[in-house]
Amino acid sequence: MLSLKTTILPRTLHFKQPAGTSRGIYTTRNVWYIRVEDPCTGRYGVGECAPLPRLSCDDLPQYEVLLHDSCKAFERTGKIDYEALRPYPSILFGLETAVRHFERGSLAFWDTPFAKGEQGIPINGLIWMGNFEEMYCRIEEKMQAGFRCIKLKIGAIDFRQELELLRHIRQHFSPAQIELRVDANGAFSPEEAPEKLEQLQAFHLHSIEQPVRAGQWEAMRTLCAHTPLPIALDEELIGINLREEKERLLDIIHPQYIVLKPSLHGGWSGSQEWIDLAAERGIGSWVTSALESNVGLNAIAQWCATLSPALPQGLGTGQLFTDNTDSPLHIEGDCLWFTDK
Repeated sequence: MLSLKTTILPRTLHFKQPAGTSRGIYTTRNVWYIRVEDPCTGRYGVGECAPLPRLSCDDLPQYEVLLHDSCKAFERTGKIDYEALRPYPSILFGLETAVRHFERGSLAFWDTPFAKGEQGIPINGLIWMGNFEEMYCRIEEKMQAGFRCIKLKIGAIDFRQELELLRHIRQHFSPAQIELRVDANGAFSPEEAPEKLEQLQAFHLHSIEQPVRAGQWEAMRTLCAHTPLPIALDEELIGINLREEKERLLDIIHPQYIVLKPSLHGGWSGSQEWIDLAAERGIGSWVTSALESNVGLNAIAQWCATLSPALPQGLGTGQLFTDNTDSPLHIEGDCLWFTDK
């Protein structure tokens, strides 16, 4: 058995412009890179651990201690303890990536058309939260760039203004020309959600993510059963790490879609488990990143390509930082492409 050594490399990334999220505005982003190396040959692999503040279930005060202990456990056994790491999805994802990179000796983690540079992954154009003028300009940029799927984060400004932004898009592009998604990040109350979904339905949306705050299973169940437009769960999945818990959530709420972020939802292995369980129940899914650097984004994209995605994925956030790592990824039109240099 190889005697592998791990090194933890903390880093603070800086956003090009403040990023408005459901958990506040981020100007910096803390990540921890795991380097797995064979001291005899110098061969190595790198993975990214990036819990989101106030959102990830493993955003814990003792995170660095947990990360250190997890790496030492890997050094002792040479194996990833998937069951032990279920509660710590960002650490599991970082180790999975580092080991895969080490084993492959390349950033092309699987033999897919995407990894060979033969095929791109369709992605959505993301419109970040902001004031009306900012969001309007961003929408114009995405439409001019040729995106055929646009996702708006809503719930930050007046709802009537958000409807006006959607109306602006539909005045220029039909549903056949541009697919529209919205992400409410739990902004609606259970009482107001049905009426707001009715108003949103007029714009022929593909789906709405997390209309009400996570943890209200009965309210979400009722909403999913009677919604005029498909509902996708996102934050609702965070912290649901055991297989039986995942089955229970899907059986109770039965959403139309789930949205997987490997850093938040169990790494590759935990996210794959979610996708398989959802598919058994006729529930669709797609994959998104969670403000990772290019190390994590490439890892998500490489895995996503193995799923042969039919829907546009949420993988276009690698351009957010002023001091990002080098990347083999680039965007052409509305697709993400890989070029292994």
